[in-house]
Amino acid sequence: MILSEVFALGLRRAGWLAGLPALALIWASATLYAAPQIAESLEAAGARVAAGTATATGEPWLRLEARGRDLAAEGEAPDVGERETVLAKLAVLEGPRRIVSEVGLVETAAPFQWAAIRTGTARVALEGSRPAEIGRRALEARITGALAPGTHLDDTAPAARGAPPDFASAAAFLAARLSGLAKGGRAALSDTVLSLSGEALDVPAYEALRAALADPPAGFSVGRIEIVPPAVARFRFTVAKSARGIVLDGFAPSAADREAALRAAAEAVPGGTVQDRLLTARGLDPAIDPKALIGFAFKLAELIQTGTVTFADDTLAVTGDAIDAQAIPDAAALMREGRPAGVKPGPVTLAARPLSPYRVAIRRTPEAVTLTGHLPDDATRERVLAALRPRLFREPVIDRTRLAEGAPPDLGAALAAAAPLVVNLATGEVAVSDRALTLTGESLYREAAARVPDRLAEALPPGWTGQAAVTARQSPETRDPATCRAEAAATLAGASLRFPAGGATLTPAFYPVLDALAVLAKACPSLRLAVSAPADPAKPKPAPAAGEGAAAPEVPPTPMATAQPEAPAATGASKVPTKELSQEPARTPPKPAAKAHPEPETHAAPKKAEPAKPADAKPAAAKPAAAKPAGTRTPPAPKTETKPKVAADDPPLDLPRLRAQAVIEYLLQAGVRPDQVGAGPDAPAGPVTFALLP
Repeated sequence: MILSEVFALGLRRAGWLAGLPALALIWASATLYAAPQIAESLEAAGARVAAGTATATGEPWLRLEARGRDLAAEGEAPDVGERETVLAKLAVLEGPRRIVSEVGLVETAAPFQWAAIRTGTARVALEGSRPAEIGRRALEARITGALAPGTHLDDTAPAARGAPPDFASAAAFLAARLSGLAKGGRAALSDTVLSLSGEALDVPAYEALRAALADPPAGFSVGRIEIVPPAVARFRFTVAKSARGIVLDGFAPSAADREAALRAAAEAVPGGTVQDRLLTARGLDPAIDPKALIGFAFKLAELIQTGTVTFADDTLAVTGDAIDAQAIPDAAALMREGRPAGVKPGPVTLAARPLSPYRVAIRRTPEAVTLTGHLPDDATRERVLAALRPRLFREPVIDRTRLAEGAPPDLGAALAAAAPLVVNLATGEVAVSDRALTLTGESLYREAAARVPDRLAEALPPGWTGQAAVTARQSPETRDPATCRAEAAATLAGASLRFPAGGATLTPAFYPVLDALAVLAKACPSLRLAVSAPADPAKPKPAPAAGEGAAAPEVPPTPMATAQPEAPAATGASKVPTKELSQEPARTPPKPAAKAHPEPETHAAPKKAEPAKPADAKPAAAKPAAAKPAGTRTPPAPKTETKPKVAADDPPLDLPRLRAQAVIEYLLQAGVRPDQVGAGPDAPAGPVTFALLP
């Protein structure tokens, strides 16, 4: 009996346990079926309240989300009062268990910042602030259109005031750039400055990103760009050289290294073409310095006429035609001893061929004069350098020529004749190819540019052909007289222009000052100058004999070459006496004779004085006078002008005039009008002086 009751009780308990799974299934089914209906019911209840918050964009700022039987309110209310009103309307709704408020306020963001971040292959997160003037759905639609199809947006950016104009265009532009970046790429905006960071997916994507950033939306600028180039499995770098120029191919580790390679290529072929096929990519051994690699590759390229310098698999090789026979051992030695760390030596496969055509060039820039190419021997090199150096003031002469056979006849004479012409230009180049010489460049003066072709034709040796293409710089705008006088005074202040003893030839120190005066005179039609040149200091007299008085020699003052503002007007090349300059009577020297092709820096040498009789020469014995009849009146002897005796080694008496004429002639050849410059009275011993005439 007792056992039967216990068994029955066990069955009843087991029945409850057997029914629990069925009960759980019924509850789950009811929840899955009823939960969506509950959520729809809750959201439908609040839809009318949300619709009442529509803004000028047409979108309501209030967003509602059912969370179980709770109703969450999100968005940014324009002000506190409207937020409280909306929450009060939601609180009286039937159905929601409670209202969860996550409603914020629209604030002003300064600076206004927004960012799009790639969080996955097809997922982008938006953060920062979005303009309150643009609805969330409208902005998301604009951004989604710029992304790859199927990309999902996670938008957590609240509405704020202070967005820049045309924010939507900038946001879409940035979002489109994310398609070229790997996971973690970030495109951001801060007011009107755009920035981009991350790793490029591949080489084409990197190039597309750089190209797109060169043209940002109107009203926006590009700020910090930190795009990591993609990595390549086989890094290579090639410099291909030909008669037309250089072609760069392969990869550069960074944009800065790419620019360094382009600069080196432009310097290697002045005036030639540089074709850029480089792509930016990683993959170079970290032990190799990219800039050292590029520099070394171009050192090898300097030794070939045509050929290729190739870096691949950490090995550098050079092939092609050497510039001369000596270049082959030079390249081999450079490969052995000059390689950057980490670079392996490759083969040096060079052939020596006769130079055809034989080339040499003289390039003139404001900074220096550079010689490149080949010369036949040291004597020719010294002849060219001797023709260049006297005509330069501060600019150095950089000699990069090499010696090689095969030069055309009279190469030294042709280069020596063309050297003064190219040096007198502001910028220019003399290029020789066999027996053809080409002179190109820019002159400061229109008159000098027009004379160059004729002067070149006259100077070249027989059998040579020459071609000149020299342009003149555009004349500056006319300036007012007061400014002109002030600039002229500033140009002359501190200048100390002195002639060599006994000579009237301009030295290189004259050229910068006279060139500046010539440029100023062209812009200042009213500017008038009077040039006063000195004689050489008097030589000390011999010591007097014993017992005779000796006076101390007078030392003439040494004035600086400064502008003297008050002086009478001078026209042409006339010498005008002024109270400030001198009290000597005026002398009018002849006007400078016009030369067909004058050299600005070369002037006629002073006339030699007639040799005087030696000091110790004895006078000839006087002939006895003839007897005269008595009572005959003897007429007085005619008066003869006594000329001062000039020693054989003394400078000519008209040396100041010749010196002033040399300065005036240079200014006239530089384009100064004859009525703007004239000669003043002789200056005391010292530098040349200039007077500004009214």
